[in-house]
Amino acid sequence: MTFDLSKRAAFLASSLAFASLAQASTIDLRVMETTDIHMNLVDYDYYGDKQSDAVGLSRVATLIKAARAEVTNSVLVDNGDLLQGTPLGDYVAKGRVLRFGETHPAFKAMNLLDYDVGNIGNHEFNYGLDFLMKSLSGANFPYVSANVYVDDGDQDPSNDQPYFQPYLIKEKVFLDSDGQQQTVNIGYIGFVPPQIMTWDKDNLTDKVIAKDIIETANKYVPEMKQKGADVIIAIPHSGMMNSPYLKGEEHASYHLAKVGGIDAILFGHSHRVFPGDKAIGQFEGVNSDKGTVYGKPATMPGFWGSHLGVVDLTLEPSGDGWKVADGKAEVRAISRREGRNTIPLVEADATINDAVETEHEGTLAYMRRKVGVSTADINSFFALVQDDPSIQIVNNAQVWYVENIVRGTSYEGLPILSAAAPFKAGGRGGPDYYTDVPKGDIALKNVSDLYIYPNDLKVVKLTGAQVVEWLERAAGQFNQIDASSKTAQDLVNMSFPTYNFDVIDGISYRIDVTQAARYDAEGKVTNPHAHRIVDVMFQSKPMDMTADFLVATNNYRAGGGGSFPNLSGDTIVIDAPDKNRDVVANYLLSQKSINPAADNNWSFTDFGQAKVLFSTASKAKEAAGDNMIYQSMDSKGFAVFELK
Repeated sequence: MTFDLSKRAAFLASSLAFASLAQASTIDLRVMETTDIHMNLVDYDYYGDKQSDAVGLSRVATLIKAARAEVTNSVLVDNGDLLQGTPLGDYVAKGRVLRFGETHPAFKAMNLLDYDVGNIGNHEFNYGLDFLMKSLSGANFPYVSANVYVDDGDQDPSNDQPYFQPYLIKEKVFLDSDGQQQTVNIGYIGFVPPQIMTWDKDNLTDKVIAKDIIETANKYVPEMKQKGADVIIAIPHSGMMNSPYLKGEEHASYHLAKVGGIDAILFGHSHRVFPGDKAIGQFEGVNSDKGTVYGKPATMPGFWGSHLGVVDLTLEPSGDGWKVADGKAEVRAISRREGRNTIPLVEADATINDAVETEHEGTLAYMRRKVGVSTADINSFFALVQDDPSIQIVNNAQVWYVENIVRGTSYEGLPILSAAAPFKAGGRGGPDYYTDVPKGDIALKNVSDLYIYPNDLKVVKLTGAQVVEWLERAAGQFNQIDASSKTAQDLVNMSFPTYNFDVIDGISYRIDVTQAARYDAEGKVTNPHAHRIVDVMFQSKPMDMTADFLVATNNYRAGGGGSFPNLSGDTIVIDAPDKNRDVVANYLLSQKSINPAADNNWSFTDFGQAKVLFSTASKAKEAAGDNMIYQSMDSKGFAVFELK
């Protein structure tokens, strides 16, 4: 009997390799995420001027430290929309003004938490590129953003240069399951919605360009692998929708999960919670129990510091490096709702609050300045079901402003309309997320409550027919009501963002919710024969659909935000130099005293026999009119009413 020595050697080598693999050590790695902090650094409600148990990086910091202490190996990332969102952000950018060499308070706080990397969100561009770069210089950790490029103006995409560092590969030393030190190369790549070029057009045009998220990932992820990344963590400031992929997609995280080479997805932007969001949980390829999308662990930890995202990965040897063998994701909350009460689950980390105390106190003094007087209460409790004083004031201010700036121009004499939406009307913000300004002195904090975004005022020119289409898109706020049914029906479509429910003043109209919505959630006409907007009148006569109108709005809407028809930037005729919020403040200063009563320029048509319900703030019972019948409190703390 003879032996083939070469085959025997090969067999022994493979057996030894198998045995080695079976006994190989593994690495457990925890990846933690914060996102959409929106300058909620401390646990404080600046609009209500009171401490809050439901917001704040200082509360998330307690979760971070606890989650880090549970494991041997961990990293921490932030997904952006950090620098804008509360009066603290405005105070630093526009009030006391951040100077070169100073550390932005966001980074005074975050530098204490040992972040590994940050991603840039769309709201980071709201105050301009100079302010952004000045702010980022105070971070003790690097930032990435892969799909923003320098606008070199040569129309040749092949030589475009990234404006930010597109990705980062960090060499980290971890302890394996045997207690031995191992080196792992972790790659981080960040993305931002390409729509920044619309939303912040004035700040970004001729300076940068933004490219498609998926195409950018397909470009850089293989390069990261080639350069030795063992683990690639995608940090898209982008929500998750399961609609067919379209180039330039805003909510691209679902499709990003299909890109080969990405091991985990830490997403944000749309202010949802995953795992946990029921709609996302129904998408093909999503496992909510494990927190995976097409097998890749993924998390989106809410907004304003409501949650911490936690991804746990198991790494195993692969060649000379490591690879992800398994993973799962979860979110951890800082509080929970019990009826109308917020129950804190953690205490604030005092070191974070102390780090920004100077800026916090400065913001409070800044926001408490008086700008006017109101003769009645102003609230947004019923902004989704009837004409509302909180919207009325904004529209009155915008018309007042535009009347002044068109004098002596070619647009003088054109009828002026104004569009505004209820920014604070419950929804994901909870039963306390409403504008609520008592009669009496109005302070700057109340103006920020009425208009929470630092938008720039824009004026578009549209025909009467185009104005009606605008309203048709906004009417997607409502579910279709069966007028023949006596079964209780919910009026408000809670998946429709209230900031897209524009009310247009200067005309009157009614909304027929027994008709199907003309537009779907993405702004596409899906029911071409449906028309909810009826009885449109201008100056007590049927509106001329061919006549031209000026409509005051903001840069987000005028530039395409919300995917409204005829609003993509090309109908803008006036780029005002002022922000909508400043317009409201100056209007109040000019009026001294105001009556905030709504003019009731819109209403619903008859519901028939239907019992129509809507939810609002728990404290709305005292302010409800005769056309509303209180029913009950729901499990989330909202008051449920029947609308007559």
